Amino acid sequence: MYLALYRAYRPETFGEILGQDHIVKILRNQIKTDTVNHAYLFCGTRGTGKTTTARILAKGLNCLSESVRPCGVCENCAAIKDGVFIDVIEIDAASNNGVDNIRELRESVKYPPAAGKKKVYIIDEVHMLSTGAFNALLKTLEEPPEYVIFILATTEPQKLPATVLSRCMRLDFRRVPEELIKGSMQKICAERGIEIDGSALSLIAINADGSVRDGLSILDQCIAPGNSKVTRDDVLFLLGASGEEVFLELADSIRNGDTDEALLIIDRALAGGKDARQFLKDMLAHYRNLMIVKFIKQPEDILNVSCENAERIMNQSEKTPLADINRAIVEISKTVSESKWSAHPRILLELCAVLLSERIADAVPQPAAPAPEAKPAQKAEPKTPAPKAEPPAGPRPAPLKGKETGGLWDSLFEGGDGLAGSLTMIRNMAEIKSISDNEYLISAKSDFNKGFIEKNRGEIEALLEKRTGKPRSIKCVVEEEKSAVAVKTTEEFAAEIGNTLGMNIEIED
Repeated sequence: MYLALYRAYRPETFGEILGQDHIVKILRNQIKTDTVNHAYLFCGTRGTGKTTTARILAKGLNCLSESVRPCGVCENCAAIKDGVFIDVIEIDAASNNGVDNIRELRESVKYPPAAGKKKVYIIDEVHMLSTGAFNALLKTLEEPPEYVIFILATTEPQKLPATVLSRCMRLDFRRVPEELIKGSMQKICAERGIEIDGSALSLIAINADGSVRDGLSILDQCIAPGNSKVTRDDVLFLLGASGEEVFLELADSIRNGDTDEALLIIDRALAGGKDARQFLKDMLAHYRNLMIVKFIKQPEDILNVSCENAERIMNQSEKTPLADINRAIVEISKTVSESKWSAHPRILLELCAVLLSERIADAVPQPAAPAPEAKPAQKAEPKTPAPKAEPPAGPRPAPLKGKETGGLWDSLFEGGDGLAGSLTMIRNMAEIKSISDNEYLISAKSDFNKGFIEKNRGEIEALLEKRTGKPRSIKCVVEEEKSAVAVKTTEEFAAEIGNTLGMNIEIED
């Protein structure tokens, strides 16, 4: 039967463990000096060697060698490797998490080892035990017989009761550096006669994110089709371009205002099988990481990524203004919320990327235009106050709030109906500049935004008619064209809107 790579190349002695030298040193010394603790707690992310190290410790305690222990070749070491050694008991707490299971364990503890020197209980995913099971284990865990050793392994130590934590010697497993993962995979490929590119190895190690098991699983998938040569393109195809690397590239494209590249990156990721909603969540997590590293000097633990990925994120964060990160988090959060109810989350994802890259591009300062020649001042003509308009017949629309027409524009997208929800992104693209009897003048922030509004003209006009009670057409101009629009005072603007809509608008100081 074929064995997966992470099982076939599981370490069998302390010297073969990758990236956990601080733990290996402690355990070797305790075995050598016979000062082994009665209970251990192995903590760390998946695939860093917790269960493997627990088995190697069990070998060291029962090894028949008179020199270095464990030797890995004696009768007891071989039996533990094959999982048939009667004095090493492995328990999966995820499926044996009840009080009755722990009571059975407590009964078996009473019997001394039958074949070895120590009786070792390895409880994997110990955080899955119920409260009653933890309580049943406490006394035995605190004062076990001298021939019993408990090794608890978990990825979530924060879920363990303080009473359990205080009874164990805690050892924290670190994420394995990429160079060690690459070196290990290179040896495995050489042993199996597989040619693999250095860039492909790097990509696998990046996406392993400090987990040796994850790295070997990816490599296993790459060689499963019978490939004798693995390239970077093979790895990208397998991963669907959805690792940390894709979000680094996407954030760079957005920062540079490179909208077409951002859309192509998204297209490649989704074409590889990535779910659009999950992609949005991962994208949000990436920008959260960019924000965190702005304030924390050693963020590896809080980011829950490898040291190398943390360094890449820090480098990108230095180049990205905090205001852009904040804007991205807000916009992506809105899109995540809207995508839950949308039948087309991909469109929302793409629109979000377009909006972010366009806004950042718009924020780049442009060369100042030459100042116009000064003209002699002209005496202003006295203004005739506009006559008060009679309110229109029929039901009156709800009164506008706020100091300017932005209140009307923003109110279009707050109704919660399907039409308004689908156009929410337009809110930040433009604003209403003026309203006449038959027309709304809308100022867009860019040509792209203008085209998007023109494309949705019918829906926007319908929303405005619903809000104001009167049909009007839209005229959309880009911000640079707004100089052609006559400038009015706030009072004049309020009077004009009031006359048009048949209501009295008060100006707040």
